[in-house]
Amino acid sequence: MSIIVRDLTKTYGEQKAVDNISFDVSTGEVLGFLGPNGAGKTTTMKILTCYMPPNTGTVEVDGMSITENSLQVRKKIGYLPENNPLYHDMNVLDYLEYSAQLHGLIASDIKNRQKEMVHVCGLEDVRHKDIGELSKGYRQRVGLAQAMIHDPDVLILDEPTSGLDPNQIVEIRNLIKQLGRAKTVILSTHILSEVQATCDRVLIINDGKIVADGTPQHLQEQFHGAESLTIEVKAAVADPLQSIAPKLRNLSAVSGVQLLSQTDGIHRFEVSAEKGSDIREELFKLVVKEKWVLLELSRKSTSLEEVFHKLTTAA
Repeated sequence: MSIIVRDLTKTYGEQKAVDNISFDVSTGEVLGFLGPNGAGKTTTMKILTCYMPPNTGTVEVDGMSITENSLQVRKKIGYLPENNPLYHDMNVLDYLEYSAQLHGLIASDIKNRQKEMVHVCGLEDVRHKDIGELSKGYRQRVGLAQAMIHDPDVLILDEPTSGLDPNQIVEIRNLIKQLGRAKTVILSTHILSEVQATCDRVLIINDGKIVADGTPQHLQEQFHGAESLTIEVKAAVADPLQSIAPKLRNLSAVSGVQLLSQTDGIHRFEVSAEKGSDIREELFKLVVKEKWVLLELSRKSTSLEEVFHKLTTAA
């Protein structure tokens, strides 16, 4: 179930919320859709779900246009919006039954889907309660259940783990990954560790334009600066800045050495090297040659947070 977006633009008066963006999403792919507040994420998702039309551009879901085949497209999409509108005076089971009826499920299938969603979303203990009595975390689970009640081919989730506790977040992440094997999933979140753990691909939007598109690993490598390693050794030396640091600096490609800490003969350094170099083997050989005890050798990678910051912050 593919989604194809071409030259999509949406304006509010003179402001361009979405500015001529194009991208594809394939079946079995979990796409992390990232951007700062006001970047155009929610507007894009509302267009994909047929909630609002674009000014220009096209969107196709499974080969069907969102403007020409809106009702058919909606049947294939499950949507959890950012504000998660719910009927607070309905109990959980009644609300899920109502949602299933809206999606056109036949009566004989509704009970089974109700039970399945209650189990999958962890709603067993509150299934007979009114939604208005539930905590924010449980209301978020109810919203996720309604998005999946009709077993859609496409899931579009705007901040799906908002309000959940750490254990619930892990459960929902695992559920999204499992669903992503057979469905097309677009996930918007501000929790970048969630993207790292869940998404196959990341698309970053800023000021209505796409500024990055790739796997989390690819983006981290693309925006990786100078190599940085942490090395911790045990050595009987009086002054590590005189006895250890110069030897580290003499290694090829090393551009800087900084002493981070020293305690009871244990010396910790940050070693900077030229971009693209790998000096771990040289460091190890030096440690062996000098008869130091190697306690740690780790390579620092550029985090997704750093990539996001570089792409969405004005210079």
